[in-house]
Amino acid sequence: MKNYADNFAYDNLPNLDLQPDYVFLDLPQFQRSEMLNCVDRLLDQHIREGRGDTICIRTFETTWTYQDLYDKSNQIAHVLVNDLGLVPGNRVLIRSANNPMMVACWFAILKAGGIVVATMPLLRSKELTTIIDCAEISHALCDIDLAEEMQLVKSDFIKSICYYGNSQLEELIASKPKTFDNYHSKSDIVALIGFTSGTTGLPKMTAHFHKDILNICEAFPQYSLQPTADDIFTGSPPLGFTFGLGGLVLFPMYFGASTFLIEKPSPDSLLKAIEEHKITICFTAPTAWRIITTKVNEFDISSLRKCVSAGENLTLKVWQDWYDATGLKIIDGIGATEMLHIFISSNEKNMKPGATGVAITGYEAKVIDNNGNQVPTNEPGRLVVRGITGCKYLNRIEKQKEYVVNGWNSTGDIFRQDEEGYFWFVARGDDMIISSGYNIGAVEVESVLLTHEDVLECAVVGLPDEERGMLVCAHIVLKDKSKATDDMKCHIQQWFKEVAAPYKYPRVINFTEALPKTETGKIQRFKLK
Repeated sequence: MKNYADNFAYDNLPNLDLQPDYVFLDLPQFQRSEMLNCVDRLLDQHIREGRGDTICIRTFETTWTYQDLYDKSNQIAHVLVNDLGLVPGNRVLIRSANNPMMVACWFAILKAGGIVVATMPLLRSKELTTIIDCAEISHALCDIDLAEEMQLVKSDFIKSICYYGNSQLEELIASKPKTFDNYHSKSDIVALIGFTSGTTGLPKMTAHFHKDILNICEAFPQYSLQPTADDIFTGSPPLGFTFGLGGLVLFPMYFGASTFLIEKPSPDSLLKAIEEHKITICFTAPTAWRIITTKVNEFDISSLRKCVSAGENLTLKVWQDWYDATGLKIIDGIGATEMLHIFISSNEKNMKPGATGVAITGYEAKVIDNNGNQVPTNEPGRLVVRGITGCKYLNRIEKQKEYVVNGWNSTGDIFRQDEEGYFWFVARGDDMIISSGYNIGAVEVESVLLTHEDVLECAVVGLPDEERGMLVCAHIVLKDKSKATDDMKCHIQQWFKEVAAPYKYPRVINFTEALPKTETGKIQRFKLK
């Protein structure tokens, strides 16, 4: 619904006939008023109802109350509108590690009528430029600790970059009022754009409405976590991932709870936080759960009551080892940036170890063959889902038609469904590599490698790995075959980490004389796998 001065997002939404079918929106918990700014429910309501002194955000260094977050968000909103010239509908990029100011910026953008585009701190200037150009982003709020790559961005769209962390933004907000009249938005206009890596071409922009943000808070957390205001959330996923945004910001604040943010999370820092700050709910990837299991006896984690895993397949061994060590059951789940958050999961009373789970309240799922027919029980096929959220790619009609078929969202994953309705992961259905919870497009890695002066051709595939789930493996044909040495492998790896996000770098490199191809020249990746 058009409601912005800058209508880029509205104008680039797929037509309604290309969007998925939405179901369960008639359930009481998912019904929203026509006029809605999601910040009001997530933040402002706590102030109105007298909970301003309640702790909202903790870190190892500081503590913010809901009032602190409210005041900072309102002041930043004034800066965006009055100093930086934001108009409703402008896209605003956030570049930051997980910290309280990033959360304040997130809320401030929506208060001012902007659209949030949160990014991961590991992204490099080239990747940031691509995001800015795709979304025609006009403003950026950046942690000063991450300024170097931001300053290398070259884009005609970006008009204003404001840094925080004892920097420009703090100076600007010092004189600003601590109250702000939120932009009067409609429930079905775009609030955030999440970028998702693809196996081909440019990254895709997934759009989500204000009502989508609130509705996912009534889905997964209610089904799997049963949170209360006494809960303290923590986890490792960046807030640039919708998995992290939900688990570390939206869910705790919807229920008036608190969150513990860690800028550089590690298994040790997660365990330290759980012990020292009595964390009750933890979100992280299977890789981290595996490592934490080996260290858990060194810490007191008696406060922990819910453990959530997503981002890649949770193996039965990781689940069982954690359960044997702690008596806690990891709640597995599958979500997608296109769907905003988790749609298949379990809870402690409804769990089958090794299975991902069942469709949670607000969603339905099935497994189909290539003709769209539901497959028999326990037969592998393509997972499709529909519910209260769905894929809305901006300006990518062909990709929209691939993802949404006959009203269902096609996730690209291969699953089977057993007699009791539980979904079991089988494989990825495309060339996406999921390593330590990160989604890495094979073509993204190839595109970077091909810019190296010594690389003639390359093909990237994922290799199964017990520790990380998958490893990025690059098969490279060098221009000068005599340079195919271990030193060259190390050089390429180090170079890659300097020009692209380090988590994407090929941990395995194989030099080869030639790549297997079809007669038409298409690389046969299945042979490399």
